[in-house]
Amino acid sequence: MPESTPPIATLAHDPAQDEDPHQWLEAVDSERALAWVRERNVHSEAVLTARPEYAPTREQLLDIMDAKDRIPSVVRRGDWLYNLWQDGHHRRGLWRRTTLAGYRAPEPAWETVLDLDALALAEDENWVWGGAEVLGPEYRHALVSLSRGGADATVIREFDLVSRQFVEGGFALPEAKSDVTWIDAETVYVSTDFGEGSLTESGYPRIVKRWRRGTPLASAVTVFEGEASDVGVGVGVDRTPGFERTVFTRMIDFYRHEVWLTEGPAEAPDAAPVRLDVPDDAIPDFVRGTLLLELRSDLVLGEAHFAAGSLLHADATAWLRGERRAAALFTPTATRSLAGYDTTRDHVLLQVMDNVAERLELWHRPRGEGGPFVGRAVDTPFPGQLGVTALHDPLLADDPLADDPLAEHYLLSYTDFTTPASLFLASTAHDERELLKAGPARFDAEGMRTEQCFATSADGTRVPYFVLWPRGAQADGGNPTLIYGYGGFEHALTPWYAADYGRAWCEQGGVLVVANLRGGGEYGPAWHQAAVREHKQRSYDDLIAIAQDLIARGVTRPAHLGIQGGSNGGLLVGAVMVQRPDLFNAVVCQVPLLDMRRYHTLLAGASWMAEYGDPDDPADWAFIARYSPYHQVRADARYPRVLFTTSTRDDRVHPGHARKMAARMLAQGHDLLYYENTEGGHGGAADNAQRAHLLALEFAYLWQQLGPRPAAANAAR
Repeated sequence: MPESTPPIATLAHDPAQDEDPHQWLEAVDSERALAWVRERNVHSEAVLTARPEYAPTREQLLDIMDAKDRIPSVVRRGDWLYNLWQDGHHRRGLWRRTTLAGYRAPEPAWETVLDLDALALAEDENWVWGGAEVLGPEYRHALVSLSRGGADATVIREFDLVSRQFVEGGFALPEAKSDVTWIDAETVYVSTDFGEGSLTESGYPRIVKRWRRGTPLASAVTVFEGEASDVGVGVGVDRTPGFERTVFTRMIDFYRHEVWLTEGPAEAPDAAPVRLDVPDDAIPDFVRGTLLLELRSDLVLGEAHFAAGSLLHADATAWLRGERRAAALFTPTATRSLAGYDTTRDHVLLQVMDNVAERLELWHRPRGEGGPFVGRAVDTPFPGQLGVTALHDPLLADDPLADDPLAEHYLLSYTDFTTPASLFLASTAHDERELLKAGPARFDAEGMRTEQCFATSADGTRVPYFVLWPRGAQADGGNPTLIYGYGGFEHALTPWYAADYGRAWCEQGGVLVVANLRGGGEYGPAWHQAAVREHKQRSYDDLIAIAQDLIARGVTRPAHLGIQGGSNGGLLVGAVMVQRPDLFNAVVCQVPLLDMRRYHTLLAGASWMAEYGDPDDPADWAFIARYSPYHQVRADARYPRVLFTTSTRDDRVHPGHARKMAARMLAQGHDLLYYENTEGGHGGAADNAQRAHLLALEFAYLWQQLGPRPAAANAAR
């Protein structure tokens, strides 16, 4: 068993800690703070762009990102498949469309709907695509979201998909964290910043209003409200003929919700919403006359017991009138969990995680019958990552992709660490599939191999991780090795085809390790719940255990071992860096949380207290303080030269976290690198050129810290 984490200094809540000498860096756009950012950027870019790896890596990765033979991801809206495309000529992107018949062609004939580069140039704005809400079944009216620089806050404008023009005098909202949902062509539900008192403490809307075309927003009528302490509110309109309903959601915290609904067309609301009687940590969904219920905790209904992680189905009408009968579509085991699902008219497509790789199950209830669902396993490639998207449109009376109840169509994709993605048109009738698109190889995977290993964490838990070995590598302790981890918010890391890591890291002789830490969703709700709040340290213990296991197996040694993570993963690597700096020689800490005393006061931070705890509660601060990197970093410790990256336009995780941590470490005398993109939002970059630059900086840093490149890799190139 790996040795346990060494003791961490106890840090009780002291009001003096609230006096932060670097708090001025939280003023995102202040000239003083931006001058500090520019100074750090100049220094870091000078160091890293001078590395021999930088220029060729940037060029190669930009070529991959801009490649014309990428698989265009699509969303069906009526007769059209829509796609957002970015390349070297369209940095902001083209919103475009084609038909399924057109998409089948090797080079589809795309019709441009909106050119974001032309729009940004005409309006002198740095627009980034934020998505579109489109009203079916006509699919003419769209509400387009545009973000400045990639922020979560967006400007919303009505767009006509026939004339392909913005609608003069149409629905429009100024920049805010807004949600807009069509009721009909003349009316929408809107949640936005209506003024004082209309937002939650997390910065999201807490009020839903009904807004009619041609009237001022101030005249919109309130139909649903949450509390200021909630995360936010939401609304969904189901217009399926014969099953119309409107669902309002009050998000109490990140994992608990109150769900209210009205039945009947949203165009003619007569009744007040009625509370849906389900556990507040369950996730309900309606599919025609069926209620689906995904459980985060155990549920007992009469004599029936359902385990956390199950997916249940029940007759929606019977449930709403008080009957409590349900059956399981999926029941978890020690190694199998529900990764997700999608639905056609008569089928439920289950993505099942099996020891952190995905399988597909198909469940069917015969049309017109109220009997049980019948399920079977679908023959798909394994082990790897699946993507499933149903093509059924419930608003179409005659849907050519779902007119046969036994042969409804869906898109299926597959990829793994060394296999480029393939996209198939599949049918529920059988397991034969039509290959629509196949991504080309972006790196030479010949001789590479993948294995799944398990490390033993401090409390004895077996923690899985994947190792992608480069060609010719041996367990001799000398391999440059990078561990990527996240470990939070139920997010699972499954195998994926990472062209950037493959080309810039593994093809050059680096070992890539993907850590499946507690706090994630790899083994269902219990795996996540094992590492939240007072147990968050378990995520960090798991990563430490994997690092020690890699060293014990001879894969690498500390001089060649690095860690990388973003957002919650940035907190992960920041915490592990200050706890066990002896294990690593590189830390890539991306868009991180680091100041856990003030995280809940910064931007969306209050919405994450169900994951981390409330720092204003002395009992919670007692355990948070033990791992908060900003409070645990010490002048008398020796840390690897860390690279912090963030974005000025990140309005989810405040850039002040990375800024202040870097400033504190510099004041303590530590050497480090810091890069802050002025665009990009929480994703760190707004277009492919920015993404390639950022990635090239990171890989140049990793080779600087963990290299030199093995001679075998150099000889193979």
